[in-house]
Amino acid sequence: MNQEKIKELDKIINKDYSNITGLVIQKNGTKVYENYFNEYTVDNPIHIYSVTKSIVSTLIGIAIDEGDIKSVDQRVLDFFPYYTVNAGKKTIQEITIKNLLTMTAPYKYKTEPYEKFFASQNPIQDALDLLGGDGSIGEFNYSAVGGTHLLSGILAKATGRSILDFATEKLFSPLGINVPSNIVLRNKEEHFAVMSDKNTSGWAVDPKGLNTAGWGLFLTPVEMAKIGQLYLNNGVWNDKQIVSAEWMSESTREHSCCVQWGNLAYGYLWWLIDENSYAAMGDGGNIIYVNTKNQMVISIASLFIPEAKDRIEFIKGYIEPMFEI
Repeated sequence: MNQEKIKELDKIINKDYSNITGLVIQKNGTKVYENYFNEYTVDNPIHIYSVTKSIVSTLIGIAIDEGDIKSVDQRVLDFFPYYTVNAGKKTIQEITIKNLLTMTAPYKYKTEPYEKFFASQNPIQDALDLLGGDGSIGEFNYSAVGGTHLLSGILAKATGRSILDFATEKLFSPLGINVPSNIVLRNKEEHFAVMSDKNTSGWAVDPKGLNTAGWGLFLTPVEMAKIGQLYLNNGVWNDKQIVSAEWMSESTREHSCCVQWGNLAYGYLWWLIDENSYAAMGDGGNIIYVNTKNQMVISIASLFIPEAKDRIEFIKGYIEPMFEI
């Protein structure tokens, strides 16, 4: 890409996407653009919000590959045998891992109680208490925090290890991703403080020490791009199969559809953009975008702002056309 186009791209980011901290673009496995903004550098991780979900999906796939989890059709309560189901919550007995991965589990609320979850001293217990209800299994019902967090509980039960330890050995270390430690957040003030601290690195844990599944992971844009490249490579990294090609394919095909957000198709905690592209997306405009036809991976790290401008529109309308040749 010539210097004039680079200047133009930088200008658009500074003008219209001013909360971006870093952007990495790769084509055919080669980095073709990398730049940082808002006083961030290549070494500064950022909280990737719901992009965390897609990485947890990857870890579920690895656990299935390793035989720790039998299949996505295992029932959630198989992993929590101590949980007592009352007479009014029989639906919960039929909910599977696949329902959590595809956002097709019902819950006992109309609006997810974020404050209850973040203030909880036992989020897994509260998530189980909210699972089920009168809704139908199979209908898309996005759970930003509670329901998704059950996947962390399942991973920990299935592997007998902490999520961070499992992820470090099976995914992060092979890819050269550095997530050094758990992040303990003792109150609301600490929670908000780390979100804009460019020196924070690690993965948040709940009060029970369980890494969060719906949010809480800090990565650099280069590390985000590595996850995207792993998917583009069908699970292979440096000639080693990190995740099975079957999981790569299955997790990025349509299993459900979010009608309320423009009929956007959904895989296993991955958003499907069109027949050639899919993305992990998080608040503020954080994104790992993969286009299999154009052999492109784009990672965008961003500081949180309400109603951030659409990154897919930015990628499809501007970034991708710059690399058509």
